[in-house]
Amino acid sequence: MKLTASGMHFRTLNEQIRQSADTDIEITNCCGQRYIGSGLQGKNITIHGVPGNALASYFDGGSITVYGNAQDATCDTMNQGRVVIHGSCGDAAGYGMRGGQLLIRDNVGYRAGIHMKAYKEQQPLIMVGGMAGSFLSEYQAGGTIIVLGLNNQEKPAPIGALCCAGMHGGRLFLRCNSEPTDFDNHILVNRATQEDMQSIEEHLQDFCKTFGISYEEVIAKDFYVITPNTSNPYQALYTKNCV
Repeated sequence: MKLTASGMHFRTLNEQIRQSADTDIEITNCCGQRYIGSGLQGKNITIHGVPGNALASYFDGGSITVYGNAQDATCDTMNQGRVVIHGSCGDAAGYGMRGGQLLIRDNVGYRAGIHMKAYKEQQPLIMVGGMAGSFLSEYQAGGTIIVLGLNNQEKPAPIGALCCAGMHGGRLFLRCNSEPTDFDNHILVNRATQEDMQSIEEHLQDFCKTFGISYEEVIAKDFYVITPNTSNPYQALYTKNCV
């Protein structure tokens, strides 16, 4: 099914997507229509243009590919599926994300991965090819975030201020020019080991293949893995180990 979104109200567009019997849907001339893919499963949506806020919010399986930028709250509380942005993303990408994959070719705004969490096989992933804004991984409780900084020539790390504020679970990988240091004392920063790199190798290869990036260029620079200190109080407040 092909839809031309030019001048179409977001409710009308979303109703047509939901009511379509087709699995594959292509949207052209998208310009700020909100909630595309919200709560859907089993659809493969291709978007040409700029979708509005809350793209793939509560997405429950399938795929969304955007040839352009995306606005705020992409993949808000996403459960599963795959979202690929051939451009940049706005603020709060992956807010409360519980599963699935969000791949962003270029940059992401503030508070990416805030309250991101994981449970058993539900292991969400956010990958950013460029830079991430301030408050990245804020209150992160699980899952993996990888920021490659492929357009970063000057900063030690491809992030803004107050990264990992309140982080109490999960992992953040940063591809850096030098060791990142601007973290609170409840955060551990270590150079990624061979085992660490093996754990994300498949993700890196997939990202490079998806966006036509040289894998050799990506792994030529040092990676650091950021995790919460196991003695920090946030872990007891926000997570529970079940037998």
